[in-house]
Amino acid sequence: MATLLTSQSLKMLLSKFISDQTATLSGKRERRKEARPGELLDAALDLFVEKGFAATRAEEVAARAGVSKGTLFLYFQSKEELFKAVIRENLSGRIHEWNEEFASFEGSSADMLAYSMNAWWERVGATRASGITKLMMSEAGNFPDIAAFYQQEVIQPGQALIRRIMQRGIDRGEFRPMDLDYAIYAVIAPMIFLILSKHSIGTCGDPGLPDNPSKYIAAQVDTLLYGLCVAPGTTAKAKK
Repeated sequence: MATLLTSQSLKMLLSKFISDQTATLSGKRERRKEARPGELLDAALDLFVEKGFAATRAEEVAARAGVSKGTLFLYFQSKEELFKAVIRENLSGRIHEWNEEFASFEGSSADMLAYSMNAWWERVGATRASGITKLMMSEAGNFPDIAAFYQQEVIQPGQALIRRIMQRGIDRGEFRPMDLDYAIYAVIAPMIFLILSKHSIGTCGDPGLPDNPSKYIAAQVDTLLYGLCVAPGTTAKAKK
């Protein structure tokens, strides 16, 4: 009888052990499955920035993420859809964040403009995602569908955000009236130049420029807000 009880106890313990192990493995597989889209997007961002869109192959992305090519296509139907997802994850979402932040912004419009340029650098320009801008400038002409998507997801919302800041300043009497269809590029252009300098190792300008983004952005904001001309009734003093 004791032998039977011992045998039954061992079977029960073994059954519970197997059940627990199965549940643990199942949980790990489930967590792994949930993490895969993020891992694929992370690997794709690296490769797209390193090699460009045309030169990056789906199997390379899968290999870097540690999965099979077939697994990649379970989540993204094509390389184009993968690239679009990378844009949504790293750029489109940022614009949505800023729109929400600016809805409750209580500072001046000048402060808002300076904040937007610095925040853009911290969250996009200083990150790997800044390489997407350079990629689009060099390859968009060869991929019309991707170019149209980028316009819809990044360019147009980004321009609308800058326009919103500048219109706020005009409405509050902080900025003078201007043609915002073109004035927005006074904000966009210096930030694009900073990205190009970063990804061209200074070929487009001072090699040390990306190392001093705060000073660069501060100078651009100062020029945007106060221009180059000395205000009437004041005397210009050269900075040493």
